[in-house]
Amino acid sequence: MLNENLKAIRKAKGLSQEELAIKLNVVRQTVSKWEQGLSYT
Repeated sequence: MLNENLKAIRKAKGLSQEELAIKLNVVRQTVSKWEQGLSYT
């Protein structure tokens, strides 16, 4: 699902959760929650 795709794409691009969070203008914890399937907002 979305969480699995997000994590796979992030890793394929060689980005950490922190780096992706900066690019998306969110905090790292938000990316973590997305990847765990806990939140989609």
